[in-house]
Amino acid sequence: MSMAQFKPFEMDGIPMEEQFMSWNEMIKDPYNKRSVDAYTRTRVILMNGIENNAVLTSHAMERMIEEPEIKRALALIRRADSQQQQTVNWLNPADQSVLETTIGYEQVAVDLTANLAKNESDPYVKSVLDYALIEDFDHLYRYGCLLEVLEGNDPDSITQGKTEAKPGRPTSIEHRHPDDSMRKHYDKDTADAKTKMNSITIVAGEQQTELFYKSHGFMYPDDLARKLYAEIAEIEEQHVTQYGLLGDPRETMLEKMALIQLAEAYNYFSCAATETDSRIKSIWEQFARMEITHFSICNNLLQKYEKRDMREVLQTDVIEPLIVFEPNKDYVRRIVDEQLDLMPRNMMFERLSDLPGDWATFGYQRAVNTGGVPSEIVVQQVGGEMAQRDQAENIRRVKMEMARRAQVELAAAPAR
Repeated sequence: MSMAQFKPFEMDGIPMEEQFMSWNEMIKDPYNKRSVDAYTRTRVILMNGIENNAVLTSHAMERMIEEPEIKRALALIRRADSQQQQTVNWLNPADQSVLETTIGYEQVAVDLTANLAKNESDPYVKSVLDYALIEDFDHLYRYGCLLEVLEGNDPDSITQGKTEAKPGRPTSIEHRHPDDSMRKHYDKDTADAKTKMNSITIVAGEQQTELFYKSHGFMYPDDLARKLYAEIAEIEEQHVTQYGLLGDPRETMLEKMALIQLAEAYNYFSCAATETDSRIKSIWEQFARMEITHFSICNNLLQKYEKRDMREVLQTDVIEPLIVFEPNKDYVRRIVDEQLDLMPRNMMFERLSDLPGDWATFGYQRAVNTGGVPSEIVVQQVGGEMAQRDQAENIRRVKMEMARRAQVELAAAPAR
């Protein structure tokens, strides 16, 4: 499908004085959860996260900036972003359960991460995306099991078969010592504009997921559900940490805010290009134009206070390709098959069997997994023979690789 190119410097914005909405304009009718396209739901979830990230980051920045003009500009943009966020989030219907929404969140995580990874030119950034992709893929499977246990529903009724719900890297071995969430950052002077957009997008998406799980998981009376949300929320915290570290800390606050506003426009533009619901498509188109104005305001501040222009920062007039929600089954299967037993150490990824016995994460896993692991228990409760077999197979593959490596080392050791 041919799509228009995203050329931010050529797009027309909407003046700030025309952006503020009445309550009736802000709060739209929600979509119908029974007839909505799965990827319309994922676009709604993603854009809520994109807006949340912009607002939260702006709040943090205002506390560290002294110049009144910049504070006022941030407040102006932030208010418009806040209203946009409410419009987007309120598109979710009230009869969509927390767990049904959660399945949508994990479908976002899988297909968004896969799309970004497939279109990432920086090999290291791609490796970080692929690494977490296998984990989010497993989270979809675990929550899918919980959906069957608590609501008797198949996750395919929500994902519509576009995203598989199968085991990835077992959640029980995803837990890592904080040292092992450290990552290298891209170089702000040489990184592609697309890499910067990918970084901001995945941070926003994963940050929203962590916050959603931590603000909703306690709502379940079921003990296993409460613990599963807590367990996976901690993996999301790890993901937010590693993805956040990909950004270059040498980017100034004005530069970062301009990039965040640009990422909002880029994501809205991407959503509009593929949205099948005409009513929601019009929202994406309107908000993309609003964000172009926000980006222009930030660029004006950058020019005034730092004597720089975002054209110099981006080094391009077009950012491509667009972010597209589409099935990624073959790609995900290949990454799971090739990288299931990879683990992070010293900001790189190694085979589990190559890690030293004193790897800090081994001790951390023993601490958090003592007494039972919710992500393992939920599979057992489903009672499905195939689900348990798939889970056992992935655990077996990891253990087989460790044993194989041990035999190689033993054979290579000098005789005593």
